[in-house]
Amino acid sequence: MDRRLQRLLPVDRWPTEAEAAGMRWFSPVALGPLTLEQRTWVPAMVPWRATPSGEVTDAVVDWYRRFARGRPGAIVVEATGIRDVPSGPLLRIGDDRFLSGLRRLADAVREASDGHTRLFIQLIDFLAVKRRPEREKFLRRFLTLDDALRERLPPAMANLPELALRERLIASDDDALLSWLDGRDAESLMRGYRERVTDLHLDHVRDLPQVLPPLFAQAAERARRAGFDGVELHYAHAYTMASFLSGRNDRADGYGGGREQRVRLPLEVYRAVRDQVGDDFVVGVRFLGDEVIAGGSDLDDAVYFGREFARAGFDFLSISKGGKFEDARAPKVGEAIYPYTGPSGHECMPTVTIDSKGPHTGGARATRRAVGEGDPSDSLQGGLHRAPSGGKGPFGRNVGLAAAIRAALRADGSETPVVTAGGIASPWQAEAILVAGDADIVAAARQSLADPDWFRKVRLGRGDEVRRCFFTNYCEGLDQKHKEVTCQRWDRDFEADPEAARAEDGKRRLVAPGWE
Repeated sequence: MDRRLQRLLPVDRWPTEAEAAGMRWFSPVALGPLTLEQRTWVPAMVPWRATPSGEVTDAVVDWYRRFARGRPGAIVVEATGIRDVPSGPLLRIGDDRFLSGLRRLADAVREASDGHTRLFIQLIDFLAVKRRPEREKFLRRFLTLDDALRERLPPAMANLPELALRERLIASDDDALLSWLDGRDAESLMRGYRERVTDLHLDHVRDLPQVLPPLFAQAAERARRAGFDGVELHYAHAYTMASFLSGRNDRADGYGGGREQRVRLPLEVYRAVRDQVGDDFVVGVRFLGDEVIAGGSDLDDAVYFGREFARAGFDFLSISKGGKFEDARAPKVGEAIYPYTGPSGHECMPTVTIDSKGPHTGGARATRRAVGEGDPSDSLQGGLHRAPSGGKGPFGRNVGLAAAIRAALRADGSETPVVTAGGIASPWQAEAILVAGDADIVAAARQSLADPDWFRKVRLGRGDEVRRCFFTNYCEGLDQKHKEVTCQRWDRDFEADPEAARAEDGKRRLVAPGWE
C-alpha cells in the first residue's frame, strides 16, 4: 500500500449500494427556487484553462464536463471576474462577448450529467496586486520621495536632489532602507504593491460602493442568459467583497468600521443582483467563518453576517476560512503574493501535515454548546462512525464554523441551507456532518479533483474503487504558479493512456482518467 494513504482519514469499509441509497448525503435539498438531487457539491476551483482574455476554451469545457460525469448535486464554476479587465487565464463574465463560451460550458455540464447536476458560477471582484519588484527598479521608478520620507532620513540625505537621493537609497543596506520607508512602501518593496478597499485616496477604490452593485448584477444576468442555474457571490478570502467584511476595514464613509457598516456593501450588492435576476434564480454566497488574521473578522462576526445574509434572502451560505494576503509568505522578486501561503491560507486548505493542536480547530459540538444548541447523539444510524467535525488534522477541520452559523440561523427560524467544505474525504464523514446538523450540504474540492467519479462510485456501492486525495496540495502548488491545475493521482495512469490531453509542459494529463 502507498504509505501516503495511511495518513488519510480511515475508511474501514465503504457503503453498500443499499446503504448509500439511504444516506442523507444522497438525498434532495432545496436551494430557494430549485432542488438539488443530492447534497454532494463540487466547490469552485480555478483550473487556469481560460484564454488570456478570459474566454472559455475546450480545456475549460473538458474540465467541467469531467466533473459532471460524476453527477454531483451541484458544481460551482471557478471564480469568474465581473469586470472586463485583463486578469490572465481566469474566466470573465464582464461583457456579452463571453456569453457564447459560457453557454457552451453550461450545455456541456447538463449533457454530461444527463441533467442531474445543477450548475452555478462564482462571481468575483478583485483589486490590483503587482509582482514584487526588483529593489533597484522600485527605488528608481516607484518610490515617492515626499516630505514625510525625507523627514525620516538622516540629515545628510534629507535635502539631496531627487536623483542623488535615489542613488543613496539604492546604495543603502536593507535594514536602514526599511527603517526609513513607511509601512506601505516597505510592503510594496518586499511583497509587491497591493490595493486595499481602505485606499480612499484612490478614486476607483473610493467609488466601489457605487460601482460594484451594478457590475455584479449585470454579471449575474449574463449568467442567467448563459444557462446557469444560479450564481455564488464570492465574499471570501483575499478579494474585494471579503475585504469589505473584514475586521480590518476601517473606511470612514459608512462602509467600514463596525460590522453593521462592513456588511452594508455586500447586502447592497445582493439586492442589486436579486433585483436583476428575480426570485426564480439561485443567488448564494461564499464567505469566511474566520479570517484567521490579527485584527480580522472571527466566528462571532461570521455568525452576524450569516444572519444578515439569510434575512436578506440568499438561497445558500457556503462557508470557508482564511486565505488572506495579510499573513501570506513574501513572494520572490518577479512573482505576485499568493494568499494561501501563510497560516490563514493553511487553514483554508489544510494538508495532512498541518498542526492539529493549533488555533481555530474547535469541534462543531463544542461550538453548538457555545450558541446554546443541544448536542446530537454520538451514535448514528446504520453503524456510521462519527468523523471529527473540526480539529485534528485536515479532515473536516473547518466544519465547526458552518455548524455555528447554521445553529444561529435555525435559532432565528431560518432554513437557509449551509454548505461546508474543507478536508472532506469519506462518505461516512460527510454523512456524520449532515446527521449531526452541522451543515445541509457537504462539499469536496480536492477529493473531487482526485476522483471526479467518487460520488457515483460511493452511490453505486463501489467505494473501494475511489481514487483518494493525498491532501498534500500538489494541486495548490500549481495554482500558485498559475499553471494548469492537475492531480498527482491522475498521472499514475498517464503512460497507459497516451491519447490523454496533456498540460503545456507535456508531463501531466489535463483530465482525470475515465471510469466505466
